Amino acid sequence: MADISGLTPGRTVLMQGNEAIARGALEAGVSFAAAYPGNPSSEILQTLADSAEGAGIYAEWSTNEKVALEAAAAASYCGLRAMASMKQNGVNVAQDFICNLTISGSGPGGLVLVTCDDPGAISSTNEEDARFIAKLADLPLLEPSTPAEALAMMKFAFDLSEDIENLVVVRAISRLSHTRSGVVPGELAVGRPRPAWDPKRVITTIPAVPRHQVMKDKLAEAGGLMAAGPFNSYGGPDNPELLIIASGSSVLYAAEAIDILGVGRRVGLLKLGCTWPLDEKLLRKHLAATERVLFAEEVDPFIEDHVKSLYAQHAPELGIKRFYGKASGHTPAIGELSPGRLAAAVSEVLELGHQAVDPGYLERAVQSAGAMAAPREVGFCPGCPHRASYWAMKQVLAVDGRAGLVSGDIGCYTMGVLSTGFNRVNSVHCMGSGLGISSGLGKLGRFGFDQPVISVVGDSTFFHAALPGIVNARWNQADYLLVVLDNSATAMTGFQPHPGTGQLASGQAGAQVDIEQVCRSLGLDCRVADPYDLAATSDALYDALQQKGLRVLILRRVCALVQGRSGGHPYRMEIDPELCRGDACGCHRFCSRVFKCPGLVFDQALGQAVIDEVTCVGCGVCAQICPAGAIKALAKDQEAAA
Repeated sequence: MADISGLTPGRTVLMQGNEAIARGALEAGVSFAAAYPGNPSSEILQTLADSAEGAGIYAEWSTNEKVALEAAAAASYCGLRAMASMKQNGVNVAQDFICNLTISGSGPGGLVLVTCDDPGAISSTNEEDARFIAKLADLPLLEPSTPAEALAMMKFAFDLSEDIENLVVVRAISRLSHTRSGVVPGELAVGRPRPAWDPKRVITTIPAVPRHQVMKDKLAEAGGLMAAGPFNSYGGPDNPELLIIASGSSVLYAAEAIDILGVGRRVGLLKLGCTWPLDEKLLRKHLAATERVLFAEEVDPFIEDHVKSLYAQHAPELGIKRFYGKASGHTPAIGELSPGRLAAAVSEVLELGHQAVDPGYLERAVQSAGAMAAPREVGFCPGCPHRASYWAMKQVLAVDGRAGLVSGDIGCYTMGVLSTGFNRVNSVHCMGSGLGISSGLGKLGRFGFDQPVISVVGDSTFFHAALPGIVNARWNQADYLLVVLDNSATAMTGFQPHPGTGQLASGQAGAQVDIEQVCRSLGLDCRVADPYDLAATSDALYDALQQKGLRVLILRRVCALVQGRSGGHPYRMEIDPELCRGDACGCHRFCSRVFKCPGLVFDQALGQAVIDEVTCVGCGVCAQICPAGAIKALAKDQEAAA
C-alpha cells in the first residue's frame, strides 16, 4: 500500500475499496486503528499503517481480532476516534467482546468495526455472512456498494457512533474491498482531542438488564439517523412491475441486469446502504407500490427475511405480494451473485425468455478448455518450506507405521489436505483449532487410542489462537506433538509482521516474542529444525513421535517469497540427463506427479524431468529426495567464487 494522507482533496484518484475505507477513516479523524490480517480486509490496516506518520495516527497489527477491538475501544473511552478491521472469521473471534461492548457502549470517541466478508470463500475456509452480528448485538449496520460510498460511509459511521455512543458496523465484501474505481477524496480532519478517561465515567455491562434497554434505545436512535441519511435510495418507475431490493455490490449487479434486459421502465431498484435497523417506513412505501419483489444480497437472506417479517406485520394494508430470492431459488443460496444470475432471475419473474449464453456455446467452451488448458492444482509456491515439512511428515509417519494423524487449521499450510501437500493433514478448521482437537485426541489413550498425533500451526496463528490450546494441553497432560511451521511472516495474507518477527505495522522494530522461549517457559521439550534439511527434520520428527506428552518441534525457514526478495535461495538446480530415469523412475515421473514442485517439470518429448529456470528458486530440497540422484544442487556462492 502507499501513504494516502497526502492525496489532493477534490482530485479524482483510482482507489481500491479497502484504501477508500482507510481514507474515509482518516477524513473522519480516526486516531487509533487496529486489526489482525485476513483477506479480504488486510489492506485497510496496512494502508493506515503506511499513512500513520503522515496523518499523525497510530496503527497496529494486533495478535488477534478480539484484542484489536478491545484496544480500539480503549481509545474510544478516552475520547479518540478508533476502529478495528477484520474478515468475517475475525468477527467470530471478537464476538464475545462485541456482545459485551454493545451493552456497555463505547466512549465519547467514535468506534467503528469494519468486517470484510468473502462470498464464494475466495480466500477463506467459509463464506460466512457477518451481518448476523448486527442483529445479534443490536448494532447499526452500513453496507457500501462502491469505493466512493465506502469513503463516505466511514465518515458517517464515526459520526453515528458518537451520536449513540456505541459501536457501528460497516460491512464490505471481497468484490468491493478489492475493486478499484474513481474516488474524490475530501479534506483530512484537523486537530484531535487529548485522550483522557473521565474519572466519573464507568464502562460496564452491570446491571445487565437496564443496560440492555439502553442498548435497544441506542439502536432505535441510530435507525432514525440512518433513515435521514443519504445511503438508501430508489430509482425506477413509481409503480414497478418488479421491485429489486439490493445491498452492497448486489446493487451494481442489479443495475447492470436491468440495463442488460432493457427493463428500466418496468423494474425499480431500492438500494439499501443502511441494512440494520431497516427503514420500515421506506420499505412499506415501496412494498405498497408493487406486487412482486426480488431480493439481491450476499450471502444469507438477511434483508429478505427481515423484509418478509415486516410485510407479515403489515400485510392487510400492503396487499398480496410475491417474493423472489433465496427462499424461492431465484438467487443462489450459496456463493456469489452476478449480473448474469440476476438477469436470469428478472427474466424468469417477468417471463422475458432471456438467454444470456447459448447452451451449445457453453458446452463447446468447456470441452475446449479441458482439451487446450493444462490442468492445474492449488499448491505451495516453489521453494515453500511447508512442502518440505509435509514431505518429511509423510515419510516419517509411514516409517512409524502407527497410522499417525495430522491436525491443522487455516493458513498456507492448510494445503496439506490436498495432493500438493501429500494429503497429509486429516483435519482443518479455524485458527488454532488443530491444537484443541489434538488435545482431545491426546487424552484418548485410556480408551485404547494408540495413533500418534501431530498438530501443525503457523507462527502467526501461534500467537493469534494457539496459546490457550497449548496451556490446556500442558495442564491436562495431553499426548501429542506440536509442530510449529515458522516461516517468519503472516504469509497467506500478505507477509504482515507478527510478534515473532519483532516488526511493527509501521515497519519499525518492536519487541520480539520468541516462540521457543514461550514453549520452554511452559516446561515443554522444544527442538528447532530447518525443513530444507530433510534428514535432520525427519530425524527430529521421528524422535519426537516416539516420546510421550506434549512436546514441540519448530520447523523454521523463512517463507520462500520473503527469502526470494531478501537475497534469494542458496542453490542453482540442475538435472543430470545421464542419471534421470524419466518414465522408468521407480516413482513414475516422481518429480512432477509426486513431489509436485512447480520448479520441476516432466518433459514429454524428452521423457525426462527438467528444471523450470523461471519458476525454480533453488531451495535444494528436491536434490535430497530424487530416487535416481539426478537432481543436483549447485551452491551459488561456490559458483561465484569459481
